[in-house]
Amino acid sequence: MSAVMLAANRPTEFRFEPADHAAISAFVYDAAGILLPPGKMQLVYGRLAPRVRACGLTRFADYIDLIDQDEVERTRALDALTTNHTSFFRESHHFDHFMDHAWPALDHRLASRGKVRIWSAACSSGEEPYSLLMAMFGTERGNGQRLARTDLRILGTDLSTEILEAARAGRYSLETAASIPQPLRSVWVARDGDQAEVHPLVRERVAFRKLNLLESWPMRGMFDAIFCRNVMIYFDEATKERLQSRLADQLEPGGFLYIGHSERLAASVAPRFTCVGRTTFQKVAS
Repeated sequence: MSAVMLAANRPTEFRFEPADHAAISAFVYDAAGILLPPGKMQLVYGRLAPRVRACGLTRFADYIDLIDQDEVERTRALDALTTNHTSFFRESHHFDHFMDHAWPALDHRLASRGKVRIWSAACSSGEEPYSLLMAMFGTERGNGQRLARTDLRILGTDLSTEILEAARAGRYSLETAASIPQPLRSVWVARDGDQAEVHPLVRERVAFRKLNLLESWPMRGMFDAIFCRNVMIYFDEATKERLQSRLADQLEPGGFLYIGHSERLAASVAPRFTCVGRTTFQKVAS
């Protein structure tokens, strides 16, 4: 079969029609609330073409039929379409704010045998929660060992099963690990050939779990800080508002919410918070 054209002068391996894109967009919106407008057609093709090939198909229409029937392949398609870019210490001002304004009181609580709970929502491959822990542990191995004996836990959740497996492994390319500040990298990251491995003391503090932010949440306890960054940009306004309200419900009074640099609180949710920094909000005590 001759190649069809997805964009001007760009041949494609598989037949991919606008109707196929519309069907996939509807599937992803229903499953994850993510918007994939027609302008994302090239992205969708690039993410799913390897799956079409792996399934031995030649048309996206046939692949759509397959994911309608096959739960395993449906999960693989969703993983491919929802895995997003991240990096260590991304939007570093959030980590600076946390360490300056949230951490001192939380550290004191831990020293008094209290507990601290932090949620990294949409944690992707783990760089965000690991960055936070390395910042808390600091440059002294002894301080990390002290904190490892306390009731400090971070929950890292994501929709993608595959990306969570990578997060649990805590292994990254040397290029990826280079964005960790050297004083922290020298203590909490070990080189293993052409990869960098996060220290077990750091990895053990994070519980990685699969979670769809739009479905029910199993967590019963409240969080002292929630990082939910650069995921709401893919949602429509109604979905953003519902999610932000639920995040506020899950946050302790006085706790901090960190969102992405291009994200904003909905008008109905904003009164529940005080803005205390760039895309940084503190929940108002009730």
